[in-house]
Amino acid sequence: MQEFFSDGVRLAFLDFAPTGADRGEPILLIHGFASNHGVNWVFPQWVKTLTQAGRRTIVFDNRGHGRSEKLYDPALYTPWIMARDAVSLLDHLGIARADVMGYSMGARIAAHMALASPDKVRGLVLAGLGFHLVDGEGLPAGLVDAMEAPSQEVLTDPTQRMFRAFAEATRSDLRALAACMRGSRHAMSEAEVATISAPTLICVGSEDHIAGAPEPLARLMPNARALVIPGRDHNRAVGDKVFKEGALAFLNDLRT
Repeated sequence: MQEFFSDGVRLAFLDFAPTGADRGEPILLIHGFASNHGVNWVFPQWVKTLTQAGRRTIVFDNRGHGRSEKLYDPALYTPWIMARDAVSLLDHLGIARADVMGYSMGARIAAHMALASPDKVRGLVLAGLGFHLVDGEGLPAGLVDAMEAPSQEVLTDPTQRMFRAFAEATRSDLRALAACMRGSRHAMSEAEVATISAPTLICVGSEDHIAGAPEPLARLMPNARALVIPGRDHNRAVGDKVFKEGALAFLNDLRT
């Protein structure tokens, strides 16, 4: 992986060239909490799908995740700061404007990026996050306790156990994740969401009880539509065929 620095923080990234004719439409992918670029985007074949469709595809590990620098101060994990990391990566690569797709926490970061730096975002795909962008501060607050528990065996809440098991499977730094969870919890106001002008696709699994419904969020935005991924929950929607086909169709319809 390559590295760059954003506000002095070392971040790891990969930059994949299109495998066919280059459409000239780069896309930046932002992963979710306790995940990393590989788990969210490489293993579910998103990078392969997008590069085969002629798109330069950039993935990175958020601060506190994967191969990027681990930080333990919650104040260094606000969505605004993490959105600035994404903008800094595009600037580092000399990309003036890109499509941006985020999953779960990554979608929250992508939305903040579109709000703070609208000139950098051509099209926006928010996945694994619906109306809870507005009426919730992020993933359940109990995930801090899940990361700080001595083991997952002492946890009784199914969501806590699921995320703790996932964090251990991705070999994450649990202390950094706890700080990230404390710092990244931030809801957008309806007024803020209404100012996101980039064409937006909001994708949520029909069985996802963590994200919130996509339709009411889409109605708040001036240029958005919803895609429900049938039969998928928060974890199993990531690599779904319906999600991929819908996102590609949306991206192909965008105009420069």
